[in-house]
Amino acid sequence: MSDDIKPAVAAEAAREGSLDAPLRHPIAWRDDDYYDLEKVHAELQRQFDVCHTCRRCFNLCDSFPRLFEAIDESATGEIDSIGKAEHDHVEEACTLCDMCFLTKCPYVPPHPFDLDIPHLILRYRAAKARHGHREFVREQLGRTDRNGKLAKPVAPIANWATARKNTPLRKLLEAIARIDAEVELPKYHSRTAGDRLRKDPMRPDPAGPAFGQRKVALYATCFVDYNQPDTAVAAARVLALQGCQVQFVYPECCGMPQLEAGNLADVAGRAERVAAHFAPLIDDGWDVVALTASCGLMMKFEWPLLLPENPLVGKLAHAAHDVSEYMVELARTYGLAQGLQPVPGGVTVHHACHARAQNMGAKSAEMLRLIPDTTVNLVERCSGHGGTFGVMKETHQVARKVGRPAARQIAAKGAETLCSDCPLACKHLGQLLSAETGADASAPPRQAHPIEIFARAYGAV
Repeated sequence: MSDDIKPAVAAEAAREGSLDAPLRHPIAWRDDDYYDLEKVHAELQRQFDVCHTCRRCFNLCDSFPRLFEAIDESATGEIDSIGKAEHDHVEEACTLCDMCFLTKCPYVPPHPFDLDIPHLILRYRAAKARHGHREFVREQLGRTDRNGKLAKPVAPIANWATARKNTPLRKLLEAIARIDAEVELPKYHSRTAGDRLRKDPMRPDPAGPAFGQRKVALYATCFVDYNQPDTAVAAARVLALQGCQVQFVYPECCGMPQLEAGNLADVAGRAERVAAHFAPLIDDGWDVVALTASCGLMMKFEWPLLLPENPLVGKLAHAAHDVSEYMVELARTYGLAQGLQPVPGGVTVHHACHARAQNMGAKSAEMLRLIPDTTVNLVERCSGHGGTFGVMKETHQVARKVGRPAARQIAAKGAETLCSDCPLACKHLGQLLSAETGADASAPPRQAHPIEIFARAYGAV
């Protein structure tokens, strides 16, 4: 786990406007008080009152405009005139992106005001779930391993049935499951990343600068394994070119969908099992590299806050790397294998919120700038997608609203390739480019994961 963002246990109060790194408290999910709805509502009122007096977060997402509008239109114009209904309205728009906590709020711990809106919203969802508020469809969508295994043998049929152009079936799906018919849903593959890499493992190149120095356990994540296996293959090929020994390791999903739903016991169980699975590899000198930003964030930061006493979870947090972060570190330590060629038309990198929340810098853009004679642009605005938030009928329009500024910035760059640390954000922004900015729908930017673009520059894909 990074030293820049760590659990706050006891810290001196920060001065106003401090540049000190934010600290986070361990998540008290095993305490009954954590799920006491009256106490949660009282804490929401306390923290929202501070937000009301500051309002620096008004342009991050839809949660804060909803809060401020509710207060401004209330009887007193103060926090005492809003209540539980407004709390629900604010909570609905939160995607747990962490940007308010990390980039805007001057009152996060160690400041005595002790604000952490994302983790307070997380507590609110957990408390509501404990008291019977469950969303069946969102929970079923979040069972990614089960869904991937069921779809794998019938992938062509599943993809046909859920294709956006299959209007009758998508309208039926919208009516039954409230999944917006306009959303481009991820595709499934009959050959997963695990199938491909176990059948054809990548051999480390003896000429690679890191040969004999690095071993990488590639945590492909549920999305990459079932929905975007090309990303895992590209990562394995690029790492092998550097001389790294690579193996595919995917015990199960990291639990980000369950975290967003407030099912913290489920997430903690996954953390324990995955950390135990990786522990022997870490002891044997293997680095753990994640291929999606959300999963890297879970391993590095969220799991240690759920299980701060678990040494295996802490060990995994220290051993985990984002794939772009890892490539930049390899380049600095050993240099890169020869053979990179320019990417025609340039690249625009969307710096996803869950990559920004890892507090490691824009590593995807930094990695792609290692490619010679290639223009690399960076956009640091929220895509608005937020997992099931961008899929469900009730919130899809809000996801579009939040993502439009990022899509407009991307369109203005005019690059031929678009990438993001988050594959769902990339897909969502690709739709917005044509639907919201007037971009030529017949020739949208090519969409890919940053490591796929790097592999293309090597001629490895």
